[in-house]
Amino acid sequence: QVQLAESGGDSVQFGGSLNLSCVVSGIPFGDYCLGWFRMVPGVERELGAIAGISEIGTTSYADSVKGRFTIAQDSANNTVYLQMNSLTPEDTAMYYCAAHGGDCFESKFWGFAYWGKGTQVTVSS
Repeated sequence: QVQLAESGGDSVQFGGSLNLSCVVSGIPFGDYCLGWFRMVPGVERELGAIAGISEIGTTSYADSVKGRFTIAQDSANNTVYLQMNSLTPEDTAMYYCAAHGGDCFESKFWGFAYWGKGTQVTVSS
């Protein structure tokens, strides 16, 4: 059974930081490109991942988070992280990790085969 389990979401103040984790099980971790998405109820969904990391560790970021967020992976523990700094209220969302069997950097959300249930991040001003 494939599972992606996110954790680390919380409520923080403007300018704060959080580190999200996503533990992946049921699929060979090294064979998948992993991405972080975020969704806000009532707001049009971003089509691509805000951050992605390939099987070999190369990374890609959406312009909205570049320079503030860092994606990393720990293959020994089948975990992908999203370090988020300089948070603003516009970062408030449910954050999801997802796994893609090919090149995920240009892929839209429908190309990701496996998804976690999400973790909520709330940033207050």
